[in-house]
Order: sequence, then structure tokens, then C-alpha cells
Amino acid sequence: MSEQQEQEQSDKQKYEFRKVIEELKGYQGSGTQLVSIYIPEDKLISDVVAHVTQEHSEASNIKSKDTRTAVQDALTSIKDRLRYYDVRPPDNGLVVFSGAFDTGGGRTDMVTKVLESPPDPIESFRYHCDSEFLTEPLEHMLADKGLFGLIVLDRREANVGWLKGKRVEPVKSASSLVPGKQRKGGQSAQRFARLRLEAIDNFYQEVAGMANDLFVADRHELDGILVGGPSPTKDEFLDGDYLHHELQDMVLGKFDVAYTDESGLYDLVDAADDVLAEHEMLRDKELMEDFFKQLHNGDKATYGFDQTRQNLNMGAVEQLLISEDLRKDVVAYTCENGHDEYELINSSAGTDDHECSRCGATVDAEDGEREDAIDHLMELADQRGTETVFISTDFEKGEQLLTAFGGVAGLLRYSTGV
Repeated sequence: MSEQQEQEQSDKQKYEFRKVIEELKGYQGSGTQLVSIYIPEDKLISDVVAHVTQEHSEASNIKSKDTRTAVQDALTSIKDRLRYYDVRPPDNGLVVFSGAFDTGGGRTDMVTKVLESPPDPIESFRYHCDSEFLTEPLEHMLADKGLFGLIVLDRREANVGWLKGKRVEPVKSASSLVPGKQRKGGQSAQRFARLRLEAIDNFYQEVAGMANDLFVADRHELDGILVGGPSPTKDEFLDGDYLHHELQDMVLGKFDVAYTDESGLYDLVDAADDVLAEHEMLRDKELMEDFFKQLHNGDKATYGFDQTRQNLNMGAVEQLLISEDLRKDVVAYTCENGHDEYELINSSAGTDDHECSRCGATVDAEDGEREDAIDHLMELADQRGTETVFISTDFEKGEQLLTAFGGVAGLLRYSTGV
């Protein structure tokens, strides 16, 4: 599988996960009856079943009959789903949600969802029972990802590490032998200053060595490097070209950070928040700039569901641009005269009868074939060798894609006039 295909598969999985999470976040239990279980890939399924069985037994002590029944029903449903797995969960683990949620009027309905192989590995087993499903760990995994190198230093100490997605990983640290500004007796001022500069230079070389050892091997996957510390130190370090030349070119910015121990790495990420946010959306912004340029001054842009779909069918779309907040279904109708038509509707809306725009024939609602609009478009894109890109709404032109262009657009290989 090519890198582009892997990225598209990952984006589609994230979209599907987001849809499930949005659905789960809309559910509310009348008591602590919504069960969430996070299972790491190295956890034995038999151990999880044993834990669920134990929780089922302990749930008999719940005073409220309704809550007791709801929790036990949820745990029974989870055990039934776990039977589909052998010794261990799939890669990256497994998340199971189950419980009875309120539907109004004193009534409830039951839901059970299983999400396999989340974007990041589940780090530890977690059982959670509450009036809401526990979705935050998954939401963090689905946040925009990136791999950044982190360096914080002053003349006393330094730490280097990674920022992987939203997770900071301290890796290496060093303490300096740089003497204080007050010289010891018997040393001339010039000699002391020379020794101090040599010690500073040696320490900067040591810090650069740690960074080079950690980052150079992964430089092609790195999205950038952030450097933090007090103003003179970080400036001297970067201006002195101590880093490997390829890493030096990847420095996104230098930031004032008060601490240079492990906590300084976290402070550095906070200080660089705007730069990180800008970098995460850089490709989205470039694609939307290209789209608007073609829209106003060229002829290789398309937008709207119908026009984009037609261009996809012709194989004319180079890149399919879909808003990550698009929540629409497409209903396919075929009238009695053989005319095929498609209607885009809100995912929460019901399906209505359809009047064919070409012959006026009516197609009953139950005769329409309904599916998720993004799944529909991505399948066409896969068949035509078109790259699919999900566009964030966290910047102006990304929001315009959703609000002004229906959440669907495309950059064309050639002009089609459609």
C-alpha cells in the first residue's frame, strides 16, 4: 500500500471514529449505567472477560433496580461481543461501549459499539461506568497528529524529547559543567572567561549531540523542531549551528521557557501552541488556496456534491476535498423510466419520496438507497485514482468549504466544463 493510500485509509478511519464518538457523546444514562472499556493489544481477552464477569457479579449490589439491570445488560452485551476475538485484541487494541440511554418519556434504548485498532495504541486497561460514555481518550487520538522534536536548554541543564500528537515524551537530559560567573581565586579574569566559554561550547555540543542522535534518524518523518529556554542561551545555541544542518533547517521557532528540566518540554509545547496549530493546517490551507485560485482565475476547480460527483465519474478529479465536519447522507433513486438521481440530505433527516427532475416520476422513499455521503464519494475516488483530503474547519477558508460550498469540492486534472 502506498503512503497516500495509507494516509487516506487513516483519514477515513478517523472520520468513522469521529462519527461514532459524536453519536456516543449524545447519549445520557439516567444512572451510572453506560460502560466504556479500553483494552490494550497485549491484554488477554480471557482476562477481560473475567473482569467483566466480576463486574457483573458486583453490579448485583447496586440499589437501584433500573440501574442494576441496565449495567448487567450492558456487561452481558460486552461479553457477547468479546467472544468474536481470540487470544488478544487486534493491533492497537479495542474499545467497547455499551449501555442503556434515555430516549425521553421515561424510555430507554440499548447501544453497543466496538471500535477496533484506534489510531494510537491503547496504553492501559480501563473500565469506566458512568452516566456518559468515556470518549476523551479516543478524542485525543483523533486530534491532528504530528511528530516534533523538542529541545529546552539553559547553561545549567538541557532536555530533549518528542511531541507525538498531543503526547510529550522526554527522552534525554544533560547537566553542564559551566562555572558560574564568579571566578575562583587565583584565576585571571581572561583565563576564567576563556574556560567558561569553552565549557559553554562543550555543553552546546553535548546538547546538539543528544538532539542529533535522537532526531536525525527520523528527520524525514519530523514535522519540525521547537527550541526553548532563556533568550541568550537558545539564541547562542541556534546561531552557533551546533545542530545537524538538516535539523537546523527544520527549526520552526524558538520560545522563551522558564524551566529546562522535563517540565520545560511541556512549557515549550504550550508556548508554541500557535505555531503548532498553524503547521497542522498548513497543507489544508495550501490546498484551499489552490482551490480558490482555480475558482477565480482558472478552470480546474469544482464544488458541490452533484458537480463534484460528475467530475469524479469522469476521472477528472485530482484531489477530492471534503470538510471533516460534513455529516450528510446521499440517497440514490432510480425512477420508473430508468433515470438515476442522487439527493444529499442531513444524516439525522428521514428519507422522503423523490420526484425525478427529468421526467417528473415519483420514487417512493423506501425505494431509495441511502449511504454516508463521504463513503459514497471516497469509493468513487478510489475507483478513479483520486486522492481524498479531509479539510479542517479551524481556519476561514476551511470553514467556507463547509458553509459556502456544501463541504465537497475538488481540484481537477483538466477542465471539464461541469
